[in-house]
Amino acid sequence: MIRITSFDIRTEKNQTTSLDELAAVLADPNQIVWLDFENEPVESAEPILLNIFKFHHLAVDDALEESHVPKIDDWGDYLYIVLNAITIEHNDSISLHTHELDIFLGKNYLVTHHDDSMPFIEKTWTNLARDTRPYKYGPDRLLYKLIDDMVSEYMTQVDLLDDEMDLIEDEVLTKAKPDTLERIFAIKRMVLSMRRIFGPQREVLNKLARDDYEVIDPAERIFFRDIYDHLVRIHDLNENMRDLISGALETYLSVINNRMNEVMKTLTIITTLFMPLTFLTGFFGMNFFEPAGHLGVWTDTAAFALTLAVVLITPIAMFLYMRKRSWL
Repeated sequence: MIRITSFDIRTEKNQTTSLDELAAVLADPNQIVWLDFENEPVESAEPILLNIFKFHHLAVDDALEESHVPKIDDWGDYLYIVLNAITIEHNDSISLHTHELDIFLGKNYLVTHHDDSMPFIEKTWTNLARDTRPYKYGPDRLLYKLIDDMVSEYMTQVDLLDDEMDLIEDEVLTKAKPDTLERIFAIKRMVLSMRRIFGPQREVLNKLARDDYEVIDPAERIFFRDIYDHLVRIHDLNENMRDLISGALETYLSVINNRMNEVMKTLTIITTLFMPLTFLTGFFGMNFFEPAGHLGVWTDTAAFALTLAVVLITPIAMFLYMRKRSWL
């Protein structure tokens, strides 16, 4: 899907523009253009980027291939920026999905390319259709609004992940389920993936806020510095979550080990209690004694009662002894 909107600075009106009108609109310095490609085939997007916007073929190749970490390239008349959006899905299991957003920023245009639908782009597009004031400050202000909405989505996703971690910590401290360890490792992988996104993306915003780019008005850098501060905070939150999930994993392993120790302790006590019974029954079950001569006393009622008393009293006495020694 290709959609184009243009804003006339003189009339302060926003209107939809067709591909046939695009070249003429771009030639007018009083027009601000935003062109958005969403899941558009390479065959239709590439000619527009190469022939109408005159982008370098290396930058176009990078934009049409989803294989880059966040970065920024200065091509003089325009900037090529790669950013990553994230979404966290929580169905049967929690999972993280990364979406690449390629941006070209020029003197009077903003071009965005993405293969997946991104809610924050829809939000920015809708808000700009309702409130056109950011157009007056140029495409760099549009870029700020777009990235600001994306970073706001980060906070929403981080909050979802934080809620999931709270649930896991409660499970670990109360009663861990069989899938708790799997969920811990899933969140650990997600936190590491987010770290690989937030780190480079923070540097991209730092460059937008501090470096001298021809297509960015120096007065607009303060807005990118504001987003940079937000990303620093999100990165710190992500690092805290990394420590928390590592702590949750250690707690889980400790709880499992303690539970195993309790099980082994119980089994050892049972074995110890029945050990003398096993000895007695084994001893009196041997065929060395026969009811003959003076050995007949081994089979009378008194011998049976004495043996039964020893069998009952011995484990009870051992149990009380272990309890007194605080082994139980």
